[in-house]
Amino acid sequence: MYTRQNQKNLTSAQRKRFVAAVLELKRNGTYDEFVRTHDRYFVPDDEDGLRVGHMSPSFFPWHRRYLLDFERALRDLDPTVSVPYWDWTTDRSPASSLWGEDFMGGTGRGPDRKVDTGPFAHDRGNWEITVGVTEARYLTRNLGRPHKPITLPTAEELKWAIDEPAYDVSPWDSRASGSFRNKLEGWARNGAERWSNHNKVHQWIGGHMTGGTAPNDPVFWLHHAFVDLIWDRWQARHPGSGYLPAAPLDRWDRQRGRVLTRDDPMPPWNVTPAQLMSHKGIYRYEV
Repeated sequence: MYTRQNQKNLTSAQRKRFVAAVLELKRNGTYDEFVRTHDRYFVPDDEDGLRVGHMSPSFFPWHRRYLLDFERALRDLDPTVSVPYWDWTTDRSPASSLWGEDFMGGTGRGPDRKVDTGPFAHDRGNWEITVGVTEARYLTRNLGRPHKPITLPTAEELKWAIDEPAYDVSPWDSRASGSFRNKLEGWARNGAERWSNHNKVHQWIGGHMTGGTAPNDPVFWLHHAFVDLIWDRWQARHPGSGYLPAAPLDRWDRQRGRVLTRDDPMPPWNVTPAQLMSHKGIYRYEV
């Protein structure tokens, strides 16, 4: 079993090893396959077809398996590496070490939002965007969205989601109210704001992080590692609350065949949400 650390506690050597493994996955083509997978399963709830990655109950287990696959690919290259997490309720500034020259690099510069600092700057020659043909070939960000400022979620906003005892509720999509999944994923409104929690972080970063090809930005993995940790916290807070829907939906329910129940296999893997309710024995979080 290995440990996922808070990114702010990584040593310089640990940062270097993580970055080196990510860059090698990019060089050998594996990284872009992960981006394609996320984009393939980013299906909005106003479209027909199965939804597994977003706007659906399987948001948490799908991303847990997705991160595990990515982490395994990193560890095949360097067994000392794991995916760190970014606690955006406490590490909230563009001046944070997260955005340092030796780690994620900083915000985009000028009107094109081009990232020109850090190991994932295009001009370094190691990070060309190839997935998402409508986007630039270089990584883009717009931390904090200065033209229309947005803040990262607060501890209070996160508590609003974690306090919700129901894992998910009908209609099992972005309209679900009284749903931990929807409050944390961030489609449920918290007051007048359009975005909350997970979604708000994507919007705060901006650039490539705002679409289906969000993993083009390596900070995606640190963000979702924290989302995975939050799911752990929710389970500890509500031990009697499990994945919903647990049983097949009624045949007249519009969401039947569009969202997964607890024991349905999740594509692209033959694994069910029930099998991903815990990560014990695989990794632990340093808190």
